[in-house]
Amino acid sequence: MIEPAFWRGKRVFLTGHTGFKGGWLSLILGLVGAEVHGFALPPKRPDGMFGAAGVAADVHHVIGDIRDRAALATAIRAASPAIIIHMAAQPVLRLSYAEPVETYATNVMGTVHVLEAARGLPNLQAVLVVTSDKCYENLNWPWGYRETDPLGGHDPYSNSKACAELVIDAYRRSFFAAGGPAVGSARAGNVIGGGDWAQDRLVPDAMRAFAAGQPLLVRHPGAVRPWQHVLDPLLGYMLLVQHLVSRGRPFAEGWNFGPNEAGEVTVRTVIEELAKLWGEGAAWRHDDDGTNPHEAAYLRLDCSKARQKLGWRPLISFDQALQLTVDWYSAQVRGANMRDVSRAQIRGLLKDA
Repeated sequence: MIEPAFWRGKRVFLTGHTGFKGGWLSLILGLVGAEVHGFALPPKRPDGMFGAAGVAADVHHVIGDIRDRAALATAIRAASPAIIIHMAAQPVLRLSYAEPVETYATNVMGTVHVLEAARGLPNLQAVLVVTSDKCYENLNWPWGYRETDPLGGHDPYSNSKACAELVIDAYRRSFFAAGGPAVGSARAGNVIGGGDWAQDRLVPDAMRAFAAGQPLLVRHPGAVRPWQHVLDPLLGYMLLVQHLVSRGRPFAEGWNFGPNEAGEVTVRTVIEELAKLWGEGAAWRHDDDGTNPHEAAYLRLDCSKARQKLGWRPLISFDQALQLTVDWYSAQVRGANMRDVSRAQIRGLLKDA
């Protein structure tokens, strides 16, 4: 259960606050009264989550690159946080094929820089690093991956997330075993929701195509992924942080946050349902020109550990996740106040969390 009293007045250093998930988390933390210090690259688009929902009003906003170790360390020391949540990343699988060096520099060395800066901070109680469900060695089996399954990754993005998990484990055992903050990691599935305009992601690509009245080109319609609304894993992250602070090292490990089984469906199912909700002008076709890079056919998560030990469970069904997502983008197309729309969606969930 999310405890507003726990978060009220807490100093939280959040990397990646200008991104899709970081923007939503900033809004949640603002609503529960946390003092958020954000560090991230400039937002890529003015109509993304950060700009559309006025996230700057909820954070002490610092522009910076986590690959710049000195700048990051200076910002963290100035914030003097009780909690660090590291979300900044190169998050797009296909981009990692085009820019592998930048992907590893951001996702691996960026994590090193955050954990190195965390050493010796006097007020720091917990560090949470967000990686990805793609950190597991994907064997295309039909059951969910557990936190004890081997790490790996065929492509540079997935592999960089596995590397980040190894970095977290090494720092945890080398520098934080005897004292200092409890360090955990979170691995979520394919998150959807309003405010994401990234290239080469299914839902943003669909919203762009549908709004323009053009068919969406789909690379792997039969691929199975764990789809969930962005608010569900974010509340899981917050619940894990509460346990890291209150109960410490027994919770300082990796955790899966995925949807119920009904959310583990094919890309085709997601697109067909989104098209129905969008209505006129929504269409798609299979893009199979033989040049698409490797992507896993199956990916599911076993979240039994978070359910049993944290008492976490997803609150948004697959159908509700799609409806909330389309509602957000439709409201933006109509010119609605997206800060009000976003905060209303959060409030609707917080009363159940």
